[in-house]
Order: sequence, then C-alpha cells, then structure tokens
Amino acid sequence: MDNLVTIGFFVGIVGLTLIVTYLAAKRTSSASDFYTAGGGLTGWQNGFAIAGDYLSAAAFLGVSGAIALTGFDGFFFSVGYVVANLVLLYIIAEPMRNIGRYTLADMLTARFNEKRVRGVAAASTITIVILYMIAQLVGAGALIKLLFGIEYEIAVLIVGVMMTTYVLVGGMTATSWVQIIKAGLLLFGTALLALLVFIKFDFNLMTMFDTIASEHGEQYLNPGIKYTSSIDSVSMMMALVLGTSGLPHILMRFFTVKDARTARQSINWTTWITAIFFSLTIFLGFGAMHFVGIDDIVAQSPAGNTAAPLLAEILGGNILLSFIGAVAFATILAVVSGLVLTGASAISHDIYGEIIKDGKLTEKQQVIAARIGSISIAILSIILALFAQSLNVSFLVSFAFCIGASANLPVILYTIYWKKFNANGAIAAMVVGLVSCLVLGAMGPNVWNPVEGKAIFVGTPLLPLAVPAIITIPLGFFAGWLASVLTASKVDQKQAAEIYKEIRVKANTGVSVSDVSH
Repeated sequence: MDNLVTIGFFVGIVGLTLIVTYLAAKRTSSASDFYTAGGGLTGWQNGFAIAGDYLSAAAFLGVSGAIALTGFDGFFFSVGYVVANLVLLYIIAEPMRNIGRYTLADMLTARFNEKRVRGVAAASTITIVILYMIAQLVGAGALIKLLFGIEYEIAVLIVGVMMTTYVLVGGMTATSWVQIIKAGLLLFGTALLALLVFIKFDFNLMTMFDTIASEHGEQYLNPGIKYTSSIDSVSMMMALVLGTSGLPHILMRFFTVKDARTARQSINWTTWITAIFFSLTIFLGFGAMHFVGIDDIVAQSPAGNTAAPLLAEILGGNILLSFIGAVAFATILAVVSGLVLTGASAISHDIYGEIIKDGKLTEKQQVIAARIGSISIAILSIILALFAQSLNVSFLVSFAFCIGASANLPVILYTIYWKKFNANGAIAAMVVGLVSCLVLGAMGPNVWNPVEGKAIFVGTPLLPLAVPAIITIPLGFFAGWLASVLTASKVDQKQAAEIYKEIRVKANTGVSVSDVSH
C-alpha cells in the first residue's frame, strides 16, 4: 500500500509533465521554438523557469541536509545563491538578452565573429553541462533506489530517457513548463514541511533556536563546524555569487523572453522565489536535526542528502515522504532537461551549425541537428553517471560554478564593457579560467583526502581549497586583459572601435546602430 502511494505521486508528476511536453510539441517547429520557446515566455513564467533551473537537487536535498548536520555553516552559502541573482539583474540580464540569440557563444561572436571564439565558448558550455549532469543523475539514481529499491543503473537510465524525451519532443517550451511546474511543487512542498516544523515549535522562531542550542549545542547556531578556513569560505562564496552569471543553462533563459525589460522581470521573480525557498530550508534543516537526529541522517546518507525526506516521513508519514520524494525527482528531471538542451545547443548550433556548416542550415536541418545533439549529450552524461555511482560527486556542481565565474563571466563582462578587449583576450580568458579550475580543483580536498571514502582518491591534497575560485577568477580576468593588451597591435583598431560602438548601443537598447541610422 505504501509503495502504491509513492508510485501514484511519481506517476502523477511524470504524467503531468508528459502532457505538457505533448502540448509543447505542437508549438515547436522552428529552431527558435526549439532553443528559446520562440521568445514567448512572460516575466513570471521565465522567472519560475530560471528558479526551476537553479534550484537543483543539490539545493533542495543538499542545503537542508547541510543545515541538519552543520547548522549555520550549512545555511551560510544559501546566501550566495540569492545574492547571485543581483549580479544577474544589474550587470548581465539586459545586455545578454539584447546582444545574444540562442547561446553564450552567439553573444560573444556578436562582437568577435571568429569560429575559434565560438569553439572555445562551446567547449566551456559542454564542460559545465557535463559536470552538472553527472551530479544530478547520480543524485537521481540514489533517490529512486532509496524510494523504490530499483537498481541504480536502471534508475539512471529511466531519468536519462525521460529528460531526453522532454527535450526531443517539446524543446525549450516543454523544458520551461516542466521547470515552472517543478518550481511550484518545490515551493509548496518546502513550505508545507516548514509549516509542520513551525507548528512543532509553537510558531515561535526563538523556541526553535533555543531548543537547538540547548539540546544539540550552541555551536550549530554559529559558523565554524564545517568551514574552519575563512579563505575556503570566501572562495566558495565567490564561486556561488559570480558563477551563476556564467552558467550557460541560466544565461540561455534570457533568450526565451521578448525583450530586456521582461528579462529583468524574470530575475526579479527568481530572486523572490530563491529567497523564500532558502529561508524555508532553515526550518527543514533544524527540523531534521531535532526530530530525525544527526546519527540517523548520517546512517542513511553521510552527506545528509536524505534529511528532508526523512523529516517528511516523521512529520507526515509515508504520504508526505512519497510527495517530497516525487518533488525531488521532478527537481532533478527539470534541471537535467535544461542542461540537455543547453549542451545540445552548444553541439548542434555552435559547433555543427555555425563552425562546421558556416550557418548554412535550413530551419528543418537546424531542428534535426538540435535533436541529434540532445541525444548525444544525454548518452554521454548517462555513461559517465553509470561509472560515477560509488563516487561522491556532489562537489562537481561547485566546480561548474567555479568554471562559470572564472571562464565565462570575465569574457561576458569584457565583451560588454571594455573597449580594448579582443578575440585573443576572449580565448585566453576562457581557456585559462576553464583549465585552472579543472587543474587546481583536481589537486584539492574534494579529489584527495587521507581518509578513505571522503574523496575520490586517498592521499594528501596539494591545494587546501575545496573550490579554487579565489585563485581562478582573478586568473581568468587577468588572462583576458593581458592577451588583449599584448595583441592590440594585431587588431584593426578602427574596425574594432566601430564594432564596440555597435555592441554598446545594442547592449543598452536592443537596437543596432545600423537600424538607428536608417
């Protein structure tokens, strides 16, 4: 009977998303429909969809679990997720919408119309997508195994087939609505759990904090349990706050609205949704710490990823556990669908369509290429996730943020705001940012740890930073500046100045200089 309830919730959510996909398929005929939903989403719709993209399983299961195990340290980085929206709102959203078309590479090549710039941008996008996807698929496999007892490999394949179906059939329209539904369900489920915890503490916030302090220790209300190094904390926060503005699957969402004003409205909605969500995770985390117990949480998942489902089971029985589990599943499906579409756009639009075919593809050929690209990125991610079952891969998401901040953000800001920036600088910034993140990250404690089971390999880390953003972000900016300065003499300055003038006008107005002059 209990299993029937769980299956019912899962089938209900999957059925709803498949109906949405079927309806979206009728509206997906052109490349613009496939990649950007024809630019037809409203501000609130795109705001919920961005939140759906952004609030991954790591945010829902990971943050509440981190608070349950480490108290304040678990919540601390939630602030970074919310503040990151302000960087998007004030610096990135409007220029990105005005200059770009389908992808990050489109935005960069609007100023530097060179295949090598597009190729490096596509490589950066694919790297981030793969890192993100592995973490999400491993999480999905573990969740379904916990709830249904299905083997990990089969669970990963189920998620892989479903995410590919959404993208193949419905493109960005289906993906967006799956994300909107998921964001609504996630907010409802989180609010319901938080309310049940609040009732247990007599609707008094101070009673909750006093109970945690007296029964578990005051250290859980102060920083220092997990993050003892201030440099490590600052580095992680830099990756979260600045990395969001360089995540390709978030940036791609600005092309799904009609104009820059709507793009700004989208981020306003996203900021409120994420702020409310992460505020509620305080109740989930401390509720799980008190009512489930740290020992029981660690017994189920050493990282604390099952804290929210276990809390749901204690407060609402199997029905609430099944609902929260289904919401977590929908969360993973929505995020991986957005990632598949972003990876497909880099492969089919940037590499095949623009670099190999010089942009000489019909609408029908573009859509076929996009669908082949979707299948390619999905298969690659599934294969990697199958091999990563026994690894603690949650840190891969923070690596993705690090690459976004170190490789993509410098080149975006320089493209929009620096007159003397050139194509050589763009390539240098992306390559140095990407390579430094991967190399320094591979030397850190997420990959090497003296204690077996704490990292991928047993050994002493050469770099003490879990996320090397405090080093790699300045490196990315410096490489872009240095390469531009050193190669300035090789660039036609007059032509470059005219192109930059065009970019500045278009970034702020959405109208090109040639349109104004005519």
